[in-house]
Amino acid sequence: MSLSFGTDGVRGEANAELTPELALALGRAAARVFGGGRLVIGRDTRRSGRLIESAIAAGLASEGCRVELAGVVPTPAVAWVSAREGVAGAVISASHNPFGDNGVKLFAPGGRKLSDALEAQFERELALIQGAGANAVSNVPTGADVGVIVERTDVAERYGEAVAATVGGRGLDDLFVVLDCANGAASDVAPAVLRGLGATVEVLASNPDGCNINDGCGSTHPANLQRAVLSLHADLGLALDGDADRVVAVDHRGNLVDGDQLIAICALDMAARGLLRDNTVVVTVMTNLGFRLAMAERGVTVLETGVGDRYVLEALEAGGFSLGGEQSGHVIFADLATTGDGTLSGVQVLDVVCRTGRPLAELADEAMTRLPQVLRNVSVSNRRADIAEELGEEIAAIESDLNDHGERGRVLVRASGTEPVVRVMAEASTTARAEAAVDRLARAVQRVCG
Repeated sequence: MSLSFGTDGVRGEANAELTPELALALGRAAARVFGGGRLVIGRDTRRSGRLIESAIAAGLASEGCRVELAGVVPTPAVAWVSAREGVAGAVISASHNPFGDNGVKLFAPGGRKLSDALEAQFERELALIQGAGANAVSNVPTGADVGVIVERTDVAERYGEAVAATVGGRGLDDLFVVLDCANGAASDVAPAVLRGLGATVEVLASNPDGCNINDGCGSTHPANLQRAVLSLHADLGLALDGDADRVVAVDHRGNLVDGDQLIAICALDMAARGLLRDNTVVVTVMTNLGFRLAMAERGVTVLETGVGDRYVLEALEAGGFSLGGEQSGHVIFADLATTGDGTLSGVQVLDVVCRTGRPLAELADEAMTRLPQVLRNVSVSNRRADIAEELGEEIAAIESDLNDHGERGRVLVRASGTEPVVRVMAEASTTARAEAAVDRLARAVQRVCG
């Protein structure tokens, strides 16, 4: 297997790295690990989606599993079905990656990402299946015990109804929203949800052709949305990514409102309504320092995790907390969903706007003040996992300088887990100070790592 397996499954170039053979083996392994029974599969709009879907479905059916094909639906729609019906789920998607990539993301019954134990079990089963060679077809179901593959057409509509119901019967009347669907999995369901709640919706990038997913659109390319909000004089805009598990927003002035700001708005709103459990919000080490300062001023505890929604989800579940997420737009309302959900998160933010009668720009400005943040990938010949510890004294000295004379700042240094780079980040009162700190850190990294 050329791809590594993780809690989200695998991701890589379709038909080259993520081959039909690998997808077939993944399907067989999923049936064995989840114990057969049923599994629901959804996919995004990539050309390779049906190819990978067919292979993983064949693997599942060959192990006696009932496979239910939900078609093109958002990742959180599969998680919702998995949670509601107690079945395993798989999503054929590479999220915000270019259209030539694809992936297989897995949910355990209940809509949860895979635990470390399940991940290890998958790896063992994959090794056994891929190493079996000519013996791979022994001891498998035959005759009436072979699994079936059926199409399921109710998932998108039922999921959309569930998302709409989270606002408790309130509507989004009088809101004019521009919605960028990234030519992805929510191109039909997300506009339907917002319109069903009473919003006036102008939709961008909702005509997928198999090759245009995330292509100059969506949450990673919000420039078109920003222009559209301004030219149409809309109240705000929302941009999803290809599989619709993340969202960013644009206010009426055309300014981007990222995941940190959306979480801040919702955290303060939930705290005011007594819905923020233990008055705690879970974010990652990449969350802007301005978020931390704003939450501290309002008495909201910030729990920090490593980078990745997996770690946010684990912390939410372990602590029983109700809200968390990432700067990228993965926002998790743990009382409403088991994973990040761009459409759901967008609806929650729009509900705050409607209930308060305040524009998104005002809510974002009041919720937090972003500190300038500079990120850089430093290419190295020796990627050291302990680089932050090795540079501990240098990091402390730089942070001391950034926090001089009543100013605030911080730095972060971490080795990439997959690339020969060390990621360096600095936040400071000005962009110039942050850039100077990153320059200093980059020189230190290169001195140690080559």
